[in-house]
Amino acid sequence: MTRVLFVSRERIRLPLEGAPARKWGAIGAVSDFRVVAAAPARQPSDPRFRLAAPFPALDGPLYYLLLPFRVARELRAFRPEVAVVQGVHELALVLLARRLAGVPVRLVLDVQGDWHEATRLYGSPLRRLLNPLNDAIAPFAVRRADAVKTVSTHTTGKVRALGVEPLVCFPSYVDADAFLARPPAPLPETPRAVFVGVLERYKAFDTLVAAWPRVVERVPDARLHVVGDGSLRALVPEDVEWSPRLTSEEVAAAMDDSWLVCLPSRSEGLPRVALEGVCRGRAVVGGNRAGIPDVVHDGENGLLIDPDDAQSLADALVRILCDRALAERLGAAARRTGEEWGVTPDAYGARIRDLVDRTLALR
Repeated sequence: MTRVLFVSRERIRLPLEGAPARKWGAIGAVSDFRVVAAAPARQPSDPRFRLAAPFPALDGPLYYLLLPFRVARELRAFRPEVAVVQGVHELALVLLARRLAGVPVRLVLDVQGDWHEATRLYGSPLRRLLNPLNDAIAPFAVRRADAVKTVSTHTTGKVRALGVEPLVCFPSYVDADAFLARPPAPLPETPRAVFVGVLERYKAFDTLVAAWPRVVERVPDARLHVVGDGSLRALVPEDVEWSPRLTSEEVAAAMDDSWLVCLPSRSEGLPRVALEGVCRGRAVVGGNRAGIPDVVHDGENGLLIDPDDAQSLADALVRILCDRALAERLGAAARRTGEEWGVTPDAYGARIRDLVDRTLALR
């Protein structure tokens, strides 16, 4: 099998269970792979995964400082033929690692979102001081990758604007077993919305926090379930249900227990949560930017709003939460969208294999 190295900032939990086990199992069926990534805590040993445990402080800067050396060590030991690297910042450091290791590996840049937002809408405001560096790294990384993979029309447009044509475009893994295998559940009696994602500005969680009291004023029995964690965790209202982390199966259950999925993001490459929501037959209230309109069609399977407008978000939430028939109609259309987008683990593995084969065929 072809040897493939995957590099990202993703936090992986071992042993693999549920959706991650199905994803990596499918990849393992078509390649001999290794993964250089992060971990939420110290993990059991697995020879396929080289995971950096979190540091007590400066976790992000130290991760990126050490990444070239970790990748170079893996390049020398594993000798992969292709490395699939998620993110322009990671790709720039893997280019350095390739030079340090002296291994002629083909590098695929996996563009999952708008790289401009990494220092503008995520984490501490101090990140904005890095805007000039961030904006310079992206063109360097995109143009020096051996191949580029994108996930949506939005990310494809970003890459083409730099004069590079993506080799392939397909979405990130959405677990069909958890989200698409079962028929949609009937709407529960209580009107309920669920938000799933990191609690950061780019997800417009601050806009949702501002909008929700206006929703409850007009729909007093409405409920909100927040799933995720992040730097805006202090904004989570005391009167909403909060789950810092759920498995894919638990997220699917939370969607089944809701009338709609709320994803008012300011930036998304291709919204995996929206794909999961439509697979479960739930309307999506989403931001009208970036890759969300690829999945959410206003008035058809959900509603699109300005992610900076709390009143617009409140109005959209109220429109669905006070009209069960509308929620059901949008949800039925959403399920059809999910069936169009959904793939089995085997099909996802085949896409990865095609990406690797086409990269190796490049001259």
